[in-house]
Amino acid sequence: MRQLLSIPVSIFLILNPVWSSVAQAQSQTPTTPIQHVVVIFDENNSFDHYFGIYPKATNPPGQPRFVALPNTPTVNGFSPALLTNNPNLNSANGTGASNPFRLNRSQALTADQNHNYGPEQSSFDHGLMDLFPKNTGTAGSSSSMSVLIPAVVTTKGLVMGYYDGNTVTALWEYAQNFALNDNSYGTQFGPSSPGAVNLISGQTNGINQGTVANANSSDEIADGQGGFTLNGDSDPLNDACAGSTKMQMNFTTSNLNIGNLLNNAGLTWGWFQGGFDLTITNPNGSMGCNRSTVSPITGLTEADYVPHHEPFQFYPSTANPGHTRPTNVQSIGFTDVANHQYDIHDFFDALSAGDLANVSYLKPPSYQNAHPGNSNPLDEQAFIVKVVNALMQSSFWSTTAVIIAYDDSDGWYDHQMGPVVNGSFSTEDTLSGTGACGASGLTPQLPGPNSSGKPVNGRCGYGVRLPLLVISPWAKANYVDHTLTDQTSILRFIEDNWSLGKIGGGSFDALANPITSMFNFTETTPQNTNLPILSPITGLP
Repeated sequence: MRQLLSIPVSIFLILNPVWSSVAQAQSQTPTTPIQHVVVIFDENNSFDHYFGIYPKATNPPGQPRFVALPNTPTVNGFSPALLTNNPNLNSANGTGASNPFRLNRSQALTADQNHNYGPEQSSFDHGLMDLFPKNTGTAGSSSSMSVLIPAVVTTKGLVMGYYDGNTVTALWEYAQNFALNDNSYGTQFGPSSPGAVNLISGQTNGINQGTVANANSSDEIADGQGGFTLNGDSDPLNDACAGSTKMQMNFTTSNLNIGNLLNNAGLTWGWFQGGFDLTITNPNGSMGCNRSTVSPITGLTEADYVPHHEPFQFYPSTANPGHTRPTNVQSIGFTDVANHQYDIHDFFDALSAGDLANVSYLKPPSYQNAHPGNSNPLDEQAFIVKVVNALMQSSFWSTTAVIIAYDDSDGWYDHQMGPVVNGSFSTEDTLSGTGACGASGLTPQLPGPNSSGKPVNGRCGYGVRLPLLVISPWAKANYVDHTLTDQTSILRFIEDNWSLGKIGGGSFDALANPITSMFNFTETTPQNTNLPILSPITGLP
């Protein structure tokens, strides 16, 4: 070791990039007490679908009993009028016309709703919020609904269903102990891939059109400036597990993601996703890209890894196309052959070894990601509770913020329309009329990264309202925040916390409000001493 240290430090760091990152990371000072951000990025739920009736649970016999704390604040959820005389109870929705209704815990597995870019806008019906069954509803089958109450669950009216604290119990418990935002939205309309890309860059324009795999894809919208915007679920172009429809983002100095900014600052980070490690053989014998898991809740077998959920794989600068494994556990979070892209078990392996990256994005295996059709709130709960319990019991808890967020709404009904902060006027837009999201010439339009400052189409937003929670000893307790936020508000928090600057190139982060109002940074020590160690099965302490 004495001989190693006799080497000039500058040369040593060049020869040892992992240690170079260590030295740089140790020199970074966050602007808040938060030194570790953990983003649990789950799938496909609107705010009303999970929190519309919060904090009043039905509490039927035999189900986890949720009772709100005294003085729990209310949310912008279902009013009595919305529950009994909802605008979606109209003839235009056909047999799916319905008021909102409670889905029982035994109905945790539902059909996947339509959550595409155009249909979601059409469900808003110019702000009347009254055409969800017609445009985004998908009927459930009697075989997947063990309790057919009400019968509308077997029609497109299923889209009006919601859960309460007897099913999404852990999330309601975390809301009781920490901070919940009821005014947070998808950055734009559409499904998983745009939501994931917006989380890390705020920019879905700038697709690389240099390969056949990108051409004429229904997942793209012509942006009006000779380029294309991502609005559907393409897979990353060179991902070893990708399907036939693939795309890639151009890498230029004006088309960056948060990984580039974190690397430039020498901070440790990673995207951790279930199924990414192709060297593992699962207990059921599945391996490689075909690794799968049987849900203990539904009995369904689901593939672990979903390529289009992995946003960093869309960017050549942050991709790990062959799913190369990290050099060792100690290198997780640092720049090496894995390029910051890992399996979910790597997060827990590093935590057990006493390491936690500055920024960690967690995507569970698909059976636990909450996506209707392949997952459910109960399997999702088991994953979230495992993560939060582990962090609460670690040495990092006092400097950690866990953010629970979602990629899209799945098309589920939500009664609140957000502001149109970015317009779009493509053939796919319907929010304000045929071919329109916003008022032409009046509604602002962000540019693309390569559009020479000119506005681009295909990014109508904000989209549907989504759940957003912050769990931290620095979070306000039993607090409901009404600040207007979106998916890039998480991006902005990371940028601001380490003074990284903004993405630029037309990123929505330039418009995003911060999430700092969900924290209490006025004291020198954390004031929230709540440590709700929850059961992964019941969601209760």
